[in-house]
Amino acid sequence: MGSFTLHRDSSKPAVFLAGGIGITPISSIIGWATEERSRHSLYLFYSNRTPEEAAFVDRFESWTRENPNFKFIPTVTASRNGSWGGEFGRIDREMLVKYVPEIRGPLYCLAGPPGMVAAMRQLLDEMGVSEDSIKTEEFAGY
Repeated sequence: MGSFTLHRDSSKPAVFLAGGIGITPISSIIGWATEERSRHSLYLFYSNRTPEEAAFVDRFESWTRENPNFKFIPTVTASRNGSWGGEFGRIDREMLVKYVPEIRGPLYCLAGPPGMVAAMRQLLDEMGVSEDSIKTEEFAGY
């Protein structure tokens, strides 16, 4: 429902940049794509302050095993826990280039707090990603 959905062209990868509770609609999209055995290449960058604040991690790890087209990249910004298996720091140019083969090719879906969504939009703009290749959804806490 709505406009924040997976695009139809499976030759075009989808890159999801999520922060905090913004993960909720993305979880539904990736779950559906995995269940339907979609041919889309999917990348999920999921940022939280600490590992304990991250929702649905077990679900994403399970989908990574089930779906060879899905890559899950969790990151934390305020914790340097030695047992953490994901990335450290904010989603940035270096992190995107490390995992996404062609930065200007995918469709990007951004969801999270307004400040995070604005920062990701600016980052993608600076990297030469077309405005037509970016969808956004802002989620703010109460």
